[in-house]
Amino acid sequence: MSPRRLLEVCVDSPAGLVAAVQAGADRIELCSSLALQGLTPTPGLMALASRQPIPAYPMIRAHPGEFRYEARDVDVMRWDIDAARAAGLPGVVIGANTASGELDEDVLAALVEHAKGLGLTLHRAFDLVPDFARALETAIALGFERILTSGGARNALLGADRIAEFVAQAGGRIRVMAGCGVTPANIAEIVRRTGVHEVHGSFGARVYAPEGPEIPGDRAADLGFAMLDRKDTLGASVAEAAGILKTLG
Repeated sequence: MSPRRLLEVCVDSPAGLVAAVQAGADRIELCSSLALQGLTPTPGLMALASRQPIPAYPMIRAHPGEFRYEARDVDVMRWDIDAARAAGLPGVVIGANTASGELDEDVLAALVEHAKGLGLTLHRAFDLVPDFARALETAIALGFERILTSGGARNALLGADRIAEFVAQAGGRIRVMAGCGVTPANIAEIVRRTGVHEVHGSFGARVYAPEGPEIPGDRAADLGFAMLDRKDTLGASVAEAAGILKTLG
């Protein structure tokens, strides 16, 4: 019997975290600043996530932009891993590239060693590599549980055929999780074309403030405290996607 398919939802706020959990997510990728593709979440958000009934893996990312890190960045990420462990979270999400795009094996080895005992997801730094087959074997050798990937494309649907190649190469040695641009409308096709058993998405909708959909006051917007295009997790979309996964054989 095939393992059931799992839905991971990336969130960056307390409201989004609770919405995803209540809507049926199987695991959380915990971030701050999803508008920047996710940075390390605050200790407070980690603490809240540790009190939820499903596992949460925090993103460990020291700065926005490319996944290239200097020694001081690696020190910061080690301390962030310590914070995740102290909060009682079961795993972390990490990734690093060299200037030429390959996985930075030195940085990753240091972070993997520091995270010993925690689960490990390799994030979409994988999608930047010049040689996917080699990078997949590197991820296996380093001890990652899974790779999050769009197949090197702008979204998982466009990269579906390549993601299927990763699944075949992995042969059960590492899990391949399809992510980027996943919606209730395309999740079944992505699973069908790739053969993945884990799918990742943000399922965000436009909101104006964590407290609700109200348009922020002019003063708050003028001073830069509120964004008119802010997004947060939409529980209804998570629930729809989770329901679709349960129907797939």
